[in-house]
Amino acid sequence: MASDILPVSGRHLLAAMIPGQRDPKVLAQLARASMPANLGQLQEALTGHLDDHHGFTCRMLLERIDELTSRIEELTARIDQQVAPFAAQVAQLDAVPGIGLACAQELIAELGVDMAVFPTAAQLVAWPSSLPSQHLSRQAKTAATGNGNPWLAATLGEIAVTAGRTNTFLGERYRRIAKRRRTQRPLVAVGNSVLTIVWHLLADPNAWSCDLGPDFYQSPSSRHRQEHNLIRQLQQLTGKTVTLTPRPATPAA
Repeated sequence: MASDILPVSGRHLLAAMIPGQRDPKVLAQLARASMPANLGQLQEALTGHLDDHHGFTCRMLLERIDELTSRIEELTARIDQQVAPFAAQVAQLDAVPGIGLACAQELIAELGVDMAVFPTAAQLVAWPSSLPSQHLSRQAKTAATGNGNPWLAATLGEIAVTAGRTNTFLGERYRRIAKRRRTQRPLVAVGNSVLTIVWHLLADPNAWSCDLGPDFYQSPSSRHRQEHNLIRQLQQLTGKTVTLTPRPATPAA
């Protein structure tokens, strides 16, 4: 249990030191098998002052770690039990870069699996209505802005940061925006993209995520879409129809 948190060698050391073992040579032998250091370095590191009071405190801390680890395992089992009916949807979301098993469970907990309540992906994207929290730890998701769902917003922020480290379409999208806007904009943009993907997956039980790849923005289809968006923006700005004509060939020198 607590060995999942403390390295095995560290656990053995503390277990030996608590009853009163203080000999650095003996302690170093306990740790030598799993620590990448020579015997002399281990003995030097283990030479110090440790009295019975320190041993008493260490024992209490280890017992506390054991207790909390047991609670975590109990809670994890409860979560697995509650989410079991949605195993297929969890698997769909887990396959999306950046989401992972825990975040897939969190998304289902906050959104449900019935996308009939959101007739379009755009309506789902608009629903959180708050920026992802800067506190991305799963243990402290408490500082989202706006009036939306702070738990969903924080989960989306965590997914966006994780996806930003991957060599995928979402990762490249995060990095492209982060170069221009070094605020929460990359989190919001990638979080919106994730929600769009989530809507399509949950709306179709047979759908699976297919990564567009980090080179998507250099593909012909992406350039065509960018061209279409720029034309639309110019028409909205000027109120005129925009027609593209080929650029005249440059005469040879």
